[in-house]
Amino acid sequence: MTVRTRLIVLLCALALLAGVATVSVLRAADRAERRDRVVPGGPTVTSGRVALSGGDGGLLVFRNMAWGPHRDELTTVPADRPDGERTAGGIKCLRFYAASGTGICLQAEHGPVQDTYRAVVLDARLRVTARYDVPGIPSRARVSPSGRFAAWTAFVGGDSYAGSDFSTRTAVVDLRTGRLTPSLEAYRIVRDGRTYRAADANFWGVTFAPDDRTFYATLGTAGHTYLVRGDLQTRTVTTVRTNVECPSLSPDGTRIVFKKRVKDLPPDAPWHLYTLDLHTLRETPLAEPRSVDDQAVWQDDTTVTYALPGDYGADLYTIRTDGTGTPHLLTRSAVSPTYLN
Repeated sequence: MTVRTRLIVLLCALALLAGVATVSVLRAADRAERRDRVVPGGPTVTSGRVALSGGDGGLLVFRNMAWGPHRDELTTVPADRPDGERTAGGIKCLRFYAASGTGICLQAEHGPVQDTYRAVVLDARLRVTARYDVPGIPSRARVSPSGRFAAWTAFVGGDSYAGSDFSTRTAVVDLRTGRLTPSLEAYRIVRDGRTYRAADANFWGVTFAPDDRTFYATLGTAGHTYLVRGDLQTRTVTTVRTNVECPSLSPDGTRIVFKKRVKDLPPDAPWHLYTLDLHTLRETPLAEPRSVDDQAVWQDDTTVTYALPGDYGADLYTIRTDGTGTPHLLTRSAVSPTYLN
């Protein structure tokens, strides 16, 4: 290689590095500008103390999506005043859930070329007690009612449940012992009474029962989705029913609300919300006409909360679980809700 050729290669390399640095600076500047821009007429958000324990009448905690210095932070409002002034605790999450004073927060670490992700465990005062690497874009998060177990789902291939070209990884951790199962694919699958093995098995959308043993989740394989009942002690999952995604177990453990693919709906918006009675396996369609791509959260024994796209990312709505009523806008610019009593 001649001196002239080496010089050209060096100049090209320097130009490439300069380009990468410029893109990184512009990305950071754009994020900062959008983060700090307060939209007139939006919710009032102030810094303060956020605790994962209920106040008088209970609390609603969620990821704040309103533009401004507190965008993406965990915020809290009284459960009976969801449109009230928001208090932001300084912790940013892409997905969040909490129970019994324990929270799981899925975060992004912004790098110069690509982002990485992690799950952090929070105590009742939002102090970090543990960290785990997450292998892809965070999608779902849950904590068991006792606060002992946490689970999260990430996309490791593709970025949407709507198509068929995605792959997920769902982890479960015992926060008492620290034992981490990086993927539910390590569990034995039982379908129709027999062990089932498939290279394309994917799990997502864990929801825990109060007994610290039973959970429900979605299994996707061979072009089908199944509701599975899992056992944390025997490390098995058993199929219960087809065409069930992102189940959410009721407080009394007798029903789940889930999203179901409905024939003839658009490919990018194929779901309808249903309630499933776990004893009779009877399904009830909910009175939400729009496609919901979310894992609903039970507000109480009769109502669930879920997110739909909004002007600044997402808005929260509620609907009755018996199929009656109409959707109700709970609050704007919010996602990943948790009710704390």
